Amino acid sequence: MTAPNTPSGLTDAQYHDAIQAVLTRIEATVDRWLESDVADIDSARSGGMLTLTLSNRSQLIINAQPPLQELWLAARRGGFHFRHTEGGQWLDTRSGEEFFALLSACASEQAGAALSF
Repeated sequence: MTAPNTPSGLTDAQYHDAIQAVLTRIEATVDRWLESDVADIDSARSGGMLTLTLSNRSQLIINAQPPLQELWLAARRGGFHFRHTEGGQWLDTRSGEEFFALLSACASEQAGAALSF
């Protein structure tokens, strides 16, 4: 079976698996932070959307966009769209920044503490 003609080149199943891996990684990181008292972040997941609420009530929203095969991030800094690359990274469609690096920067800004996903 060949991949459909999509921006990411992933099949729908591969895209779904890649999104689930991202969301699971974020949730596991937040759980470790809570257990180690590094950061007080509440995470709520609904389907392909994960909302992180920081102790100051600011939020980061990570959302799957299946029709476009993108991953979106909404933060105080702005909204970002990421596409999956052959190398397995999610890169911003405008700046080329890697998803976890940008998520870490946005979370750190909003939390007022260094956080790295």
